[in-house]
Amino acid sequence: MDRLGEKLRILRTRRNLTTRQLATMLDISFGHVAQIETGQKTPSAKLILKIAQLFNVSIDRLMMDNLELD
Repeated sequence: MDRLGEKLRILRTRRNLTTRQLATMLDISFGHVAQIETGQKTPSAKLILKIAQLFNVSIDRLMMDNLELD
């Protein structure tokens, strides 16, 4: 799960979203998004599910370091 933040940043930039826009969509603070993307915070299971649903990606793809995003 070391790459979750990196994967979140990739998904966000693919959709041309700012961290503030993504934070609004996930109902969390801008700072929380930034901390997840930089690996300073680990999101809760509920937030991981929300991210997976928002970007239409499997939880496995988000959480498993050896699996790449499509």
